[in-house]
Amino acid sequence: MQDVHYREYKILLRPEQFYAPKRFEDYWSELKTIAKKMGVGVTTNDNAFFRQVREVLFYDTPDFELYKNSFILRKRTFYDNGWPRPEHELAVKFRSPDKERAAAMDMAPRMVGAVEVKFKEEILPLKDKIGEMRSLYSHNCIVISPNVILSQGVKDIASVFPAMASVDSDGDSQIDLVNNMAVEEIQVDPGHFDFGHGFEAKATIAIWRNRASENSLVGEFAFQAKFHHYDDIHAKAKKLSEDFFCAAQTLAPEWVQLGTTKTAMVYGFGDRKVEHNE
Repeated sequence: MQDVHYREYKILLRPEQFYAPKRFEDYWSELKTIAKKMGVGVTTNDNAFFRQVREVLFYDTPDFELYKNSFILRKRTFYDNGWPRPEHELAVKFRSPDKERAAAMDMAPRMVGAVEVKFKEEILPLKDKIGEMRSLYSHNCIVISPNVILSQGVKDIASVFPAMASVDSDGDSQIDLVNNMAVEEIQVDPGHFDFGHGFEAKATIAIWRNRASENSLVGEFAFQAKFHHYDDIHAKAKKLSEDFFCAAQTLAPEWVQLGTTKTAMVYGFGDRKVEHNE
């Protein structure tokens, strides 16, 4: 079993709040006020509101067998000055509220190249109430490759990512774009927070839009800390980070979107309701 090396705190944001580019700065200003009120250190980056553009695509079987079995298959393309980079980011994730189940999943792929495996704890608000928190554990494999083809069957995908062999499927189901939706992600990296005792976290603010309709889907505020051992996090720093996370909801409720995750939003835009434990 792997130890958690990342703790990422995520809050969904109302898409209607992002009606102009300046709204990234407006929200960051509110967050800085809340942080100072809570005794959290804040640093704003140079070029904090440079807007990065990415295309995000999710793939699954027609019956969403991957997602129903807690897997996420995502391709992300980064753009520089309006042009896509030649290499893509392929992410395979297994997410569960059960830490031991998520940690025990072997996410290593059968391939060579730039591969990174991460095990993180995601801190999320409750699905129907602001001001509180819950944990979801995410075991991720990130692959950087110029050749990403996602039109095969589950059997072909599982030959590269053996963890997916556990999916309840005949193996012949084809992989296709979820709900035929391409997402445009606009993200800024405004700064970072200091919770004391060496516990710091980088912040991001993002908005997701449907590329076809140009409608905004959902926003997200997140901050992530990286560490060598979970037990090394100082109790006071951990408590302060959690208090700030809850305060960011209760002290700026007009920004908060109740729900689960950005991925769940994309899956939920189809004709069928998808049951999942996110």
